[in-house]
Amino acid sequence: MSLLLIESTTPTDEGARSYLDRIAAALEPAGADFVEAQVTADGKVFVIADLEGDATSEGAQDALRQAGIGVEDSAPVRLVGADLAEIKAKRPAGQYLVEWDIPAGITMDAYLTRKAEKSPLYDQVPDVEFLRTYVREDMVKCLCFYDGEDEAAVRRARDVVSTPVDRLHELDTKVFG
Repeated sequence: MSLLLIESTTPTDEGARSYLDRIAAALEPAGADFVEAQVTADGKVFVIADLEGDATSEGAQDALRQAGIGVEDSAPVRLVGADLAEIKAKRPAGQYLVEWDIPAGITMDAYLTRKAEKSPLYDQVPDVEFLRTYVREDMVKCLCFYDGEDEAAVRRARDVVSTPVDRLHELDTKVFG
């Protein structure tokens, strides 16, 4: 299993659902299984694909470009705090996405150790539920998904685990409705 994060933006002349369908269709022949996608209220798209067999990130990116999908950024990621099979089965949405630009010098092992230590602290903020994180293997950033009462609650949850918020997005939950 090798997970790939693909970042894009929904074209202004195309609905998010149609755009995601095109992404999924382009990934399939490249050997990449469409795991999930989240769309921000302003149309930013975060797709997670599972590269199966001999599939490569370059092959998936090429397939997307050939299908007219604008890839703004792409990187291998690791799933933390959730089970991949469950995500594939349920395609959970989430209400908020926090991007954190990981400071230079933090290793994956240090990140994972800290995440394991801090995650139980989320219980102190009952109006927020931590769902899952995708951390880039190059340690540039991580994407953390939450359900919560509002943005302020998500920020409180981040404060409790002593982790900053570089960008906070409200997710468009109507894309899949």
